[in-house]
Amino acid sequence: MNLKTRDLTLIAMFAALTAIGAFIKIPLPVVPITLQYFFCALGALLLGAKKGALAQMLYVAVGLIGVPVFTKGGGPQYVLEPSFGYLIGFIAGAYVIGKCSENIKTLTVKNVFTSCLLGLLIVYIFGCAHMYILFNFYVGKAMNVWSIVKIGVLAFIGSDLLSTVMISIVAVRVVPLLRKLGYVV
Repeated sequence: MNLKTRDLTLIAMFAALTAIGAFIKIPLPVVPITLQYFFCALGALLLGAKKGALAQMLYVAVGLIGVPVFTKGGGPQYVLEPSFGYLIGFIAGAYVIGKCSENIKTLTVKNVFTSCLLGLLIVYIFGCAHMYILFNFYVGKAMNVWSIVKIGVLAFIGSDLLSTVMISIVAVRVVPLLRKLGYVV
């Protein structure tokens, strides 16, 4: 992949926006509601699959080296936080959302919403899988899949669907304009 200065700037910008989104939050006992997914999905729609995923990889890498950009800090020990799987899910989700958007000729609220919903599903799968493994095999607190889904999906589905609607509305207006100007995929 040949990255230009503009690409690197946009990748860094969406990594930074995702970090900022981590601190715009509603605290919950296990995993807080944040704006990280909003910036993850919007970045994927604007940058495409590879660059959108790179933005999320950069965000996760910066947090893992110790910069406190995650909702509860940073550092390599963060892999033991229940929310870490969602961060890995952002990388895969951004790739899926970006891939879908690259294959859409005319963006509509419906097809952007569908792309983002698919990406959100990927984020939930990674997040719940990590939580299940963490609680059952590391913490030693046996939790069944339904319990994980209740705390890892159902607690967030309303706010995430609202974010997905907002992303869809913003993207159909912004992405075509930025594509026309040559700023994004």
